[in-house]
Amino acid sequence: MKHQLQLIHEVTLPSTPASITDVESLIDVACAELALSEDVYGNILIAVTEGVNNAIIHGNKLDASLTVHVGVHNNEEWVCFSITDHGTGFDPEAIPDPTAPENLLKENGRGIFLMKNLADEVSFEENGTVVNVCFRR
Repeated sequence: MKHQLQLIHEVTLPSTPASITDVESLIDVACAELALSEDVYGNILIAVTEGVNNAIIHGNKLDASLTVHVGVHNNEEWVCFSITDHGTGFDPEAIPDPTAPENLLKENGRGIFLMKNLADEVSFEENGTVVNVCFRR
């Protein structure tokens, strides 16, 4: 992450769909603690759960023996969520545009699009195994 941030919360979760509930709880606690607006909270909830869902399904291939680590970082200007999986990574530039006519009816492929449109910054590190989703406070 390029911002000077302090880690305020972190959780390590198994790569199962049930872990989304734990991520939602983490988001609830962090947003309440930081007194973020409902609009920011809503964007965080959708973008971060999409990122964790991608890590569980695409990164760790639903292997419950692998974990997803989520960290909450902040400073006076930003709150950022780092999401780390144990997958092989991916090229974020190679993800098809979900708004292209040939992709409109597909049932998946919108997660990164949503993240980029709801967050103020999204960055990928470690060959795509680390995703940073950042919001202005």
